Amino acid sequence: MSTAPPAGLAPTDAVPDEQIRVFGHTNLVYWWPVWLLGFVFAFLTWMDGHRMAVVPAGTLVEKGQTIPGEAGPRDVLVAPQGTSLPTQPKAGEGDNQPGMLVARNNNYGVIFVMTILLVVVFTNLTVRGLASIVVIAGLIIATLVLAQFHMWDSIFQWVGGLDIRMNAGGYLAIAVPLLVVWLFATFVYDRYVYLIFTRGQIRLRQDIGDGEVAVDTHSVVLEKRRNDLFRHWVLGLGSGDLHVKTGGPANLEFDLNNVLFIGSRLGRIQELIREREMNTQT
Repeated sequence: MSTAPPAGLAPTDAVPDEQIRVFGHTNLVYWWPVWLLGFVFAFLTWMDGHRMAVVPAGTLVEKGQTIPGEAGPRDVLVAPQGTSLPTQPKAGEGDNQPGMLVARNNNYGVIFVMTILLVVVFTNLTVRGLASIVVIAGLIIATLVLAQFHMWDSIFQWVGGLDIRMNAGGYLAIAVPLLVVWLFATFVYDRYVYLIFTRGQIRLRQDIGDGEVAVDTHSVVLEKRRNDLFRHWVLGLGSGDLHVKTGGPANLEFDLNNVLFIGSRLGRIQELIREREMNTQT
């Protein structure tokens, strides 16, 4: 003879209903390469150890000069008559020590600028097809190859003597605020636009400030869209847009953009829906 559990208590072998939360994200989630490279190049610039001196226009570099009190010939900067070299004091190193840490070559600056341009363009423009990936990969490879063989200096001299470089503080001035905003947007702000799937029900919030809507999973249609190869596969590491269409009286149709790890999430969601349909049939 078996006895039922007391009122208000669940059986010990009861399994709570599984919930799968799916969050949409803004395009800011794809900006991780910018802040990551900012920290990397700031560290490499600091390790490089070179410093930049701010000098007046017309300053000359005189090589192999003899300096009283210094052993051996030295290279010196000669300011135009009537001007002086500005000093950048730094505690413990004297008043004449330049303070800006800058890498010797401009490869870091070129790669950083190219990364920002690529992220800006391809997170705002939809690029479809395999040909687009070939073009983008070609641009990235060409940028790295030219940097490896130190050919950017010759190219910039040809287009007007440009020199793209940034000091360590400049990289951090971009990387640190961008990382803070990225963390806030990804783990706080974007959490207010979501779908919650359970066996038999979908709860959704489409915009911040909206209330939560619950609909039945009967006749629901889920479609995974990865039509932007660079944004979804390269920057998003397998992200995608989720298109949802519900049946029944609600008859809702909406998109949840930039869902991370959409493939594995969608597979488990479809399993939940199938389990619901099998339970109702039995």
